[in-house]
Amino acid sequence: MTPTELAPAFFIAAVVILLTCRLVVLMAGRFGQPPVVGEMIAGVLLGPSLFGLVAPGASDAVFPPELKPVLYVAGQIGLVALMFHAGYEFRAHAGKGLAGTAVTVSAAGVVVPLLLGVGLTFAAHGHVPLFVDGVSVWVTAAFVGVALAITAFPMLARIITEQGISGTRHGSLSLASGATDDAAAWLMLAGVLSVASEKTGPIVKALGGSLVFVAVLFLVGRRLLAWIMTRPGLSDETRLLFTVAVLFCGAWFTDTIQLYAVFGAFCVGLAMPRHEASERVVRTVQGATQVIFVPMFFTYSGLNTRFDVFADPAVMAFGAACVVLASVGKFGGCWAAAKLCGEPGAVAVRVGALMNARGLMQLIALNIGLSAGIVGDELFAALVLVALATTVMTVPVLNWLDRRDARSRTAGEPSGTAAAVPTGS
Repeated sequence: MTPTELAPAFFIAAVVILLTCRLVVLMAGRFGQPPVVGEMIAGVLLGPSLFGLVAPGASDAVFPPELKPVLYVAGQIGLVALMFHAGYEFRAHAGKGLAGTAVTVSAAGVVVPLLLGVGLTFAAHGHVPLFVDGVSVWVTAAFVGVALAITAFPMLARIITEQGISGTRHGSLSLASGATDDAAAWLMLAGVLSVASEKTGPIVKALGGSLVFVAVLFLVGRRLLAWIMTRPGLSDETRLLFTVAVLFCGAWFTDTIQLYAVFGAFCVGLAMPRHEASERVVRTVQGATQVIFVPMFFTYSGLNTRFDVFADPAVMAFGAACVVLASVGKFGGCWAAAKLCGEPGAVAVRVGALMNARGLMQLIALNIGLSAGIVGDELFAALVLVALATTVMTVPVLNWLDRRDARSRTAGEPSGTAAAVPTGS
């Protein structure tokens, strides 16, 4: 398709995506699910699992293959804006005394599901058609382990914000742990890609580049952002322009070193000064992009998901086992680590529930694995099922815990609900 053909194709696809996402979000809201869950489900429904199955001709017309790269780039704009906001909010709510506990919780939340995923994949070898020809079983097992170890940090940030718990101990601890968790998981993913390509370049580039990026951002970038926000005479439009330029530079660099754009955006959000002008710029960047561009990423992922592979009972069993082990490993590991660090039971169990959400970042990892040729349709669908299931269960579990603690307080029983106390308390 030529650019003049792609433009109208993009506009009509955008209309379909935005209206479908809004409809599914409203329906999901009736079941207590946050908007981000509805957007993820809508993305899958627009793919070959439903739209492509029921109306293949219409699906091909609305989402021609040439449009996929455009949807990917548009989705990246939304993700960058979302992570920029998440980084800014995290700095506002990160209280003292979180660092040590967050590292411990993150380590447990990575190691336990990683080992369970590797073990499950080896157990499935020779029994489930998950493995791509020419790809080592060790590479596939490591990829599954990393996928189960990931926490969907942008999704976690949105759930925490939408639930109004960003100022609580468990909300702040989950954000800190999730950020650490995903940084470690992306480095491990870079290692898996290095082994798969039989080259050491990706992991060396990711580790070295991340150190350079953090040093430059916090030694130079932070001062530049402070100057932009406090410089007298600059209009809000000029501040927005310069901030987006810094944000996109950060996204470009971390994408280049294969830590991916979302982490550069998160770090730029962390580096933003706390200022009235900053609040206006962050709200402006996040507003329209979150509504318009984030749904396009979910649709891009949905176009690569084929749930018809679950017609094979072995694939279905593997997908179900992944969901169970992913939940047990992440929830249990994070809960146990938080308890060992002295957190109250109510805080620990809520941290476990929040850290179990994988949706967005797992979808990003799956698309990377797909493009690298180490993930096939069966494994892709099984791990998308994990992303959906673990994210859909997060808010209902949190609501159930709140109701349980409310009943305990009414009955006069100790509930350990220090979880609801703001971080600074």
